[in-house]
Amino acid sequence: MKLTGNTSGSVLKSRDRSLVAISLPTIMWYLAFCYLPMFGMVIAFKRYRMVPGRGFIYSLFRGSEWVGIDNFRFLFLNPQMSLVIRNTIFYNLVFLLLDIVLPIGLSVGLSLISSNRFRAVSQAVSLLPYFLSWVVVSSLTYAFLSTDRGLINHALAHIGITPIAWYRTPAVWPWILILTHLWKSVGYFMVLYLSYISSIDKSLYDSAMMDGAATSQMIRYITLPHLKGIASVMVILSLGHILSTDFGLFYQVTRDSGSILSATETVDVYIYRALINNSDYGFSAAAGLLQNGIGCVLLLIVNYILNRMDPDNGLV
Repeated sequence: MKLTGNTSGSVLKSRDRSLVAISLPTIMWYLAFCYLPMFGMVIAFKRYRMVPGRGFIYSLFRGSEWVGIDNFRFLFLNPQMSLVIRNTIFYNLVFLLLDIVLPIGLSVGLSLISSNRFRAVSQAVSLLPYFLSWVVVSSLTYAFLSTDRGLINHALAHIGITPIAWYRTPAVWPWILILTHLWKSVGYFMVLYLSYISSIDKSLYDSAMMDGAATSQMIRYITLPHLKGIASVMVILSLGHILSTDFGLFYQVTRDSGSILSATETVDVYIYRALINNSDYGFSAAAGLLQNGIGCVLLLIVNYILNRMDPDNGLV
């Protein structure tokens, strides 16, 4: 008995060592690219100046003066920030709503189809855009919207309608960006929800059918309640990134056209433009720090509220 106990303990330790060895590359990656860069947050409180002949670390700690919260003060006093924040929140709320409603509807509808081949093909086709880079999506969008050679303007000219300068018309871009986002992301979320539907115990549906429940009733009382948990997680994560947007969508797809910035500029694009055009590292760092700080606070608040409403649907 004593020998067995020692053997079990040695096996457990050996297993732990194997797990640590497997996870070590991931831990090192997070330390190198997620935690060490956090020291750069000090730039938000400095007026960064590169010292000739010196490296980044020396310039940051020895060659740049402290300015306290001046970068944050300038951020709040900038009149353009209100428009940028409004655009960011608007797009994220629309994306949040549509990324839940449409994929759930499609996944529920697809789960009712008996043909496995049709379901497999539908999932593959809908998931394909998700793997395309925003550079490719930008080129595809330009092929449709180019003023001179775009497919849409070419079709409009054939029916006698004046071509539209899409990249100089801000009013149409909220619709274009929303449709582009949905085309690229709905398939991914649909497959995610469909996997949850597939994991629901089939005996629940069999029992409901024996009791005479209609398809709509089974969806309402069996399928949707089982999706509430993953939908809650999506809401928490999305609201935690309420001030963050997909840079590729808002910068590359729009081709950084200055004529449509009033409808397309978000916080991420604004930070990038401030850094590239003005080389204002302190201002850009302050904006990024504030963006992530607010997102973290919102994530904790939303998670707390959902935990109070239903402890089973929170993150922790």
